[in-house]
Amino acid sequence: MMTWSLAVRNLLRNRRRSLATLLAMAIGSTSILLFGGFSTNVNYELHTRHVQKGGHLQIQHRDFYLYGSGNPTAYGIADYTKIMAAIQSDEVLRNMLLVVTPTLQFGGIAANYAANVSRTIIGNGFVAEDINRMRRWNDFDLRTKAPASALEGAAADAAVVGTGVARVLQLCDALKIARCPKPEKEQKADSKALPDDIAQLSLQETTAASGTAGASPRRIEVLVVNARGAPNVTSLEVIRAEDQGVKELDEVYVMMHLAQLQKLIYGKSPPRATSIMIQLRHSDQIPAALVRLAPILAKFSTSQPLAVLDFRALNPFYVQTMQMFDTIFGFVFVLIGGIVLFTVSNTMNTTVVERTVEIGTLRAIGLRRSGIRRLFVTEGALLGLCGAVLGVVLALVLSVIINQIGMPWLPPGNVELVPFTVNVWGENRMILGTTFGLICIAILSAWWPAHRAARLDVVEALRHV
Repeated sequence: MMTWSLAVRNLLRNRRRSLATLLAMAIGSTSILLFGGFSTNVNYELHTRHVQKGGHLQIQHRDFYLYGSGNPTAYGIADYTKIMAAIQSDEVLRNMLLVVTPTLQFGGIAANYAANVSRTIIGNGFVAEDINRMRRWNDFDLRTKAPASALEGAAADAAVVGTGVARVLQLCDALKIARCPKPEKEQKADSKALPDDIAQLSLQETTAASGTAGASPRRIEVLVVNARGAPNVTSLEVIRAEDQGVKELDEVYVMMHLAQLQKLIYGKSPPRATSIMIQLRHSDQIPAALVRLAPILAKFSTSQPLAVLDFRALNPFYVQTMQMFDTIFGFVFVLIGGIVLFTVSNTMNTTVVERTVEIGTLRAIGLRRSGIRRLFVTEGALLGLCGAVLGVVLALVLSVIINQIGMPWLPPGNVELVPFTVNVWGENRMILGTTFGLICIAILSAWWPAHRAARLDVVEALRHV
């Protein structure tokens, strides 16, 4: 207790120097925490968007993730409704589940026959009601919410496309899409966007669906390969174009009703799904859910190999982005830690020089070298503790101010501006880690000056001028 009391008095003797050191540490701590809060918010944004789109877990054919993009229907899950029923009836899983829903991925060609244009596409069939329930997941209380899917309540032949698909198929005017430039040169009337036989199939399908070919300016024809390897064409009414956030995906993506897609691909055969999406109440329930899913999947894997993947495995971009932010955070911490190290070390070295006579006097009256070393290390620890705590307070205050301002910005993968948010309050692990780290750096930087002070010769110290 005596050591702490003396350390406090010594720091107060040089208020200006102690205050300058405290402010340097506080600014460093604040900077680390604000960047950490920003990184945490990016993590929450990406985490939420991926869970809203694909759930926490997906059950797939074992090889679908690696090879399914070439021929999705070849890796369909048979009896997927029985698997879903088994999952929903599990006495432990039922308390974790929010949504369990199937999806069917497909690839094909979409064409606007009236404009004589076409392009390759990939897409999914969904249960629209389940998709909207998934989009309401917001476990981190973000201030922005995902828009509801327009498929819910829409006709069976409705479809939602990426804005890039709408642009290529020249649906911008019909869908009233802003900032959608038209091609400078229109295709010649005699050029063929589709082969003759497929164009004829499209024309027949459109005529059967709407009574008159090209009756709706938003109607497109979609060609897919059914489960038997034969081409099949259907006519869809595009009800909305949604930006997918990634240009490559935005220019090929089509979303439609699952039942309509299953009818198109499987006809009267038993329908299948390429994935079963599982959304949990909380992300920290993933390990427990995997344990409960293992015996259920083992029972259904006798006839088809099944695997369950979490959203991190399905979205490596998310993992890579957060690894990048963690690396930057570590780099920032090292830089600011170096500044703190030299600031405190300089302060303590100056203090040792100024108090050389005092050190000699303390040694002369019987204070051991360990006591001198402990005194100066305690002063460094106090500087570190006070500076880190002041930095935490400043970071909390500034984060509240920044969050209230609500400056708009565009996170990775988002298509709409969101309020700039810094999450510091409640991030106890980050706060404690930063505080403890800076205190350790302050103690380390004070140790060498304290060691030098303890090794001073008593007589030479008393003669110091």
